[in-house]
Amino acid sequence: MGSKSVVTLAGVSALALYSSMAVGSLGSRYNFPEPQSIIAKETYDMHIWLMWICLVIFIGVFSVMFYSILKHRKSVGHKAANFHHSTAAEVIWTIIPCIILVVMAWPATKTVIAMKDTSSPDMTIKATGYQWMWGYDYLQGEGEGISFFSRISTPRAQIENKEPKGEHYLLEVDNHVVVPVGKKVRVVITANDVLHAWSVPALGVKQDAIPGFIRDTWFTADKAGIYRGMCSELCGKDHAFMPIVVEVMEADDYAQWVTAQLSASAVKTSMHVENK
Repeated sequence: MGSKSVVTLAGVSALALYSSMAVGSLGSRYNFPEPQSIIAKETYDMHIWLMWICLVIFIGVFSVMFYSILKHRKSVGHKAANFHHSTAAEVIWTIIPCIILVVMAWPATKTVIAMKDTSSPDMTIKATGYQWMWGYDYLQGEGEGISFFSRISTPRAQIENKEPKGEHYLLEVDNHVVVPVGKKVRVVITANDVLHAWSVPALGVKQDAIPGFIRDTWFTADKAGIYRGMCSELCGKDHAFMPIVVEVMEADDYAQWVTAQLSASAVKTSMHVENK
């Protein structure tokens, strides 16, 4: 039981590490992106802590195993012990793994509960997955009423290997999701057609988008910058071509962006009415 649990936890950590490598990292190509939110920092710290625990267990178990194999082999004259049952051994190898799992589960549970606490947001954005792009609607807070689609903007020539690939190959979009720094942003997530997933590793966000269902998550960005992610659910032939870009701005810059977006929206509405 103990060894299976440890292997499972190690496998989960390895899968998380592989997923993070797909998006890229600011600190190291072999680690998570540099965390830029409270949840991302807690996730990163917990990942490192659990990996150290798994490493200690791995070294301890295999050290005992190889020592036993080398020192108790038949070729050096060792005779096999003959016993059928040890209550003490069974109690030890059951209780110790249980204690380790409880120690691991306590901080993990606190982080998972914090991930799900979307109450009292400063603003709410709806993200809708389409084949193959994202639609965004600002539902509440500063910027309410803004709506747009976000499509991949990587040149087709790069995708077809006719030009050198850019720095952010397959992680570029025509319209960024723009939010202010230091504000709690609730993201309401759904899908229009098939399963998608809205994921931005640096902000500690990953949530499935399911047709007919509303899921939600949240983040609070620590500093201004551009943070990239992608759809993390296999959604069809162009799954690799629906990235996510979140641009975090200072409060004044964000206010200017909101004003510009609302003005542009008002102009489009006016032109549409006139054309009718």
